Amino acid sequence: MLKTLRKRYIVVLALVMLVLATGVAFAAGTQGQVSSMSGQVVYAIATGTKVSEGTVLVKVKTLAGATAAARANCSGTVVSVVSNGSNISAGQTVAQIQP
Repeated sequence: MLKTLRKRYIVVLALVMLVLATGVAFAAGTQGQVSSMSGQVVYAIATGTKVSEGTVLVKVKTLAGATAAARANCSGTVVSVVSNGSNISAGQTVAQIQP
């Protein structure tokens, strides 16, 4: 009976470790940054830039001038971003940040 309890304990412990490892790996991935406006990109932050939450990532051309279309929703390093001159749509992922 003691051997059976040990085996169960080991199996449960292994499952818990697997779940924790999966959670850590998921949290370590990049986070997509979504545009709130459509238009032509007139400013895009440089790849590799370290940003904090709220930093403007992309601006688009409007009648009133350049307006922020996407801001960082987390702190980290920009790993990809749309290019200047490209047309974007509201709801489109325009940048990726590695937290």
